[in-house]
Amino acid sequence: MSEGTAAADFAALLGELKERSGLSYGVLAKRLHMSTSTLHRYCNGDAVPTAYAPVERFARLCKASTEELVELHRRWVLADAGRVRKGSGPSEAPSPEVNPEVASPEVASPAVATPEVASPEGPARRRPRRALLAGLAAAVALGGVGLAVAVPSGWTGDEGRRGTAVSGGGGGPEGEGAAASVGSSAGSSSAGAEDKGKGKDQEKKGKGERTASGAPTSASPGGRSGSGSAGGDRPPRDTAPASPPLTVDTEPHAWEDPCSQRYLIDLPPGRVGPPPPEQDAPGWVAATGAVPSGEQFLKLTVQGKGEETVVLKGLTVRMAGKRAPLAWNDYAMGYPGVGCGGGVPTRFFTVALDAARPGVVPEAGHANFPFKVSESDPEAFYIRADASAYDVRWYLELRWSSGDRSGTLTVDDRGRPFRTSGNNGRPAYEFPLGGEKWVEEGTTE
Repeated sequence: MSEGTAAADFAALLGELKERSGLSYGVLAKRLHMSTSTLHRYCNGDAVPTAYAPVERFARLCKASTEELVELHRRWVLADAGRVRKGSGPSEAPSPEVNPEVASPEVASPAVATPEVASPEGPARRRPRRALLAGLAAAVALGGVGLAVAVPSGWTGDEGRRGTAVSGGGGGPEGEGAAASVGSSAGSSSAGAEDKGKGKDQEKKGKGERTASGAPTSASPGGRSGSGSAGGDRPPRDTAPASPPLTVDTEPHAWEDPCSQRYLIDLPPGRVGPPPPEQDAPGWVAATGAVPSGEQFLKLTVQGKGEETVVLKGLTVRMAGKRAPLAWNDYAMGYPGVGCGGGVPTRFFTVALDAARPGVVPEAGHANFPFKVSESDPEAFYIRADASAYDVRWYLELRWSSGDRSGTLTVDDRGRPFRTSGNNGRPAYEFPLGGEKWVEEGTTE
């Protein structure tokens, strides 16, 4: 299928849904928080949305059926792929950022190279004891202790060090704070390698590996920007102070408006309470095990700790895991028939989690980084992250600088990655205003 045909098919289905709904472009655009001209271009095939979330909201406003939602997503994927091929080409290559453990094989190699570790089964298992006795005898004869210390290199202690190196390089895709965990484990394995080094060449090699592996430790999972200490003799970095001069308050369940907020829950409707107000959403989410559905709306409040100005250089998206979307029930937070809407925040950004390399992109007409904050001049950032084809675990890294200092803060859900899942084709429910139970979406009079 050609790029033009895919975009035309996608636009044709949008136009069909719009005409059937009986709603004007102006009404739909207002409820979708976009301009009328932008929506008109989508329906005419002049442009393809870069994210699927507004397309899904459009379809739900037009009362699209489950089959139509699935077909609309299929057409958008084809149209978006054509747009990417036409506009950016090689940008769809796999991202090196998704694989932060790339340096780990080099770090692990000194520990794996120990010949005694790969001892075969059977009689050879008694070799460490004979080697130990021989080593002790040699130590007594020579009057030194260095050989006696170096003999048990194939015993449990060395295997433990090797295990640390392997786990640091083989973290699963859903591990939390993957970049930081790789940095710390790589540092410990390098230290073990240096202990076993013999001669100046091996010492130089161990130090070089510690320097390379220490780089990821600037992204601390606890939100601190320290220099890390992969090796005891590595000099501290002046650009990573122990205590950053700013704080970030995260609200992972802020709502853009109730009409657009949905949650996936692995419970039947009879066991789910009515939709909460926005301020009670965190407790309701924790009690039901809910996961933001289709999109997640974050509010980040960044404030300096003193009078000094802190420059916020940018936000980076880090992926902690990506799998098939959750096969749970989909619950809408807005009451059917009740209008929604409101002003668009000043600092407004979007993240397309389905993309190969998701980034933090400012909404049209909004300013982009850098920004400046201090104790008396904080900033609030609103981020809408959408997902339709995956269940995504992710977090953010905030890069900052102040004078001659700089660092990175990890922004997540209180030590855990954010989690957002697609909801295509899932059973959807709504709660009628004044009602007593959830009903199938679209059945409220």
